[in-house]
Amino acid sequence: MAKTSSASLPPSPASYEAALEELEALVARLESGQLPLDQLLTGYQRGAELLKFCRSKLEAVEGQIKVLEGTELKPWNQE
Repeated sequence: MAKTSSASLPPSPASYEAALEELEALVARLESGQLPLDQLLTGYQRGAELLKFCRSKLEAVEGQIKVLEGTELKPWNQE
């Protein structure tokens, strides 16, 4: 019978900032060249998850940044 690995998965980050901090630390460890191959793969997978989390948070915030022009909501352009 196959084991489920959900118990060993790292938890989702609490915030964008926490995810970014973890991602930066992970990149530093990966770039150090001191990790064994299996840890490199695990680190790469975690990094991909963190990147996806950060992108989704940024997209959510981007969608919320709107300005009211007349009666129509339009995307905010910072100019």
